[in-house]
Amino acid sequence: MGVPVPGRDTAAVERAVAALIDALGLDRAVDPDLEGTPARVADLYRELLSGLDPAQVPEPVTFPHTGRGDLVVVRDLPFHSLCVHHFLPFFGRALIAYLPGERLFGISAAARLLEHYARRPQLQERIGEQIADHVERLVKPRGVAVLLEARHLCMEMRGVRRYGMVETRVVRGECADPAWASALRFGAEGGR
Repeated sequence: MGVPVPGRDTAAVERAVAALIDALGLDRAVDPDLEGTPARVADLYRELLSGLDPAQVPEPVTFPHTGRGDLVVVRDLPFHSLCVHHFLPFFGRALIAYLPGERLFGISAAARLLEHYARRPQLQERIGEQIADHVERLVKPRGVAVLLEARHLCMEMRGVRRYGMVETRVVRGECADPAWASALRFGAEGGR
């Protein structure tokens, strides 16, 4: 038997959610809205944690690249994740860019990598590192950049209870050259 995949023991998750509901003093027998909640939450977490399944690691197809080429940028990719410290959502957008070396990958690969690494309990900073590492393994680019901008409900709903956008940047290789700085921005403000 292989290593268990997190979130796959649906019955255990359902029992844990039922116990949490009971511990919070909510009565599932009295409140009809709570009927089926443990099963729904178990399904939710199986989906939200799908990035932990080693069988789901994306390995996009790569293509030969001739010539030097210019910066490839996929911007304004939406993502959702769970704060590893509080299990509350954080969500925002990403920009994934690379300077091709000898190989290219299809543009949808950027979205697939983002989805995979966001679908687990995470730190925003770690998502960027994991995507950059994966891009480097995949196509050995001359440079790579991953920018993430997100709202964190663990900051908005508890503790300080304030809205704020958190931006993290992983910039490696030739992408760290100031000549590329203007292209490594979100939305209409980006461009070279």
